Amino acid sequence: MGKGGGCVPSKKKRPPPPANAEGEVRDAPLEADSHAAEADPVVSAQKPLPPLPVEAKLRIFIVFYSMYGHVEGLARRMKKGIDGVDGVEGVLYRVPETLPEDVLEKMRAPPKDAGIPEITGTELAEADGILFGFPTRFGAMAAQMKSFFDSTGQLWREQKLAGKPAGFFVSTGTQGGGQETTAWTAITQLAHHGMLFVPIGYTFGAGMFKMDSIRGGSPYGAGVFAGDGTREPSETELALAEHQGKYMATIVKRLNQP
Repeated sequence: MGKGGGCVPSKKKRPPPPANAEGEVRDAPLEADSHAAEADPVVSAQKPLPPLPVEAKLRIFIVFYSMYGHVEGLARRMKKGIDGVDGVEGVLYRVPETLPEDVLEKMRAPPKDAGIPEITGTELAEADGILFGFPTRFGAMAAQMKSFFDSTGQLWREQKLAGKPAGFFVSTGTQGGGQETTAWTAITQLAHHGMLFVPIGYTFGAGMFKMDSIRGGSPYGAGVFAGDGTREPSETELALAEHQGKYMATIVKRLNQP
């Protein structure tokens, strides 16, 4: 301390910065700042939260055969009804075609939508519920759908489909062409697999009793009149298909409650 009370520089000399092997002087290392902010123990202790588990949805397979698109139109609208129920989703599949391309061309069948995959019989076991759609052939299901059912022998032997809910929707050419018989003759397929047939009954309400227009469908399931192939599904027929999808989704949810 000097006479004037001021600070006197220290006479102790600091050591020079170290030199490397080539004699070059390196900068002295910086001293740590004693006033540096310490890490917040609360923030540093926090760990990223694991992602919330995504609850798997119940899946209803909509398995159909459609030559001219009428059954496919019902299937797409049916998926809308299924997807509208929380926790359930509809998945569209088509069964394999059995007719050669040249025959389909002569029958003027339009090309099939490549966005809808073909299904194999063994894949049915992955579904929580199934809706089968097909056109009629003399009051029974088309051969393409029957051929598909015939491929499920291994599932039958192992009873992999037993207890699964299932329903039908159909297409016929005329009012007397099999809107009911096409569905109820198909029930034998479900019975041998031990599946649960889920008809819609009269749950569609007033729409089941309307007589002011031609409408396909019955208590067995949704339906459409194709006529000579040029008639498109009416809004009432599509609405019935959507209702069936929604109704089936509620049944599947009920059956899968713990």
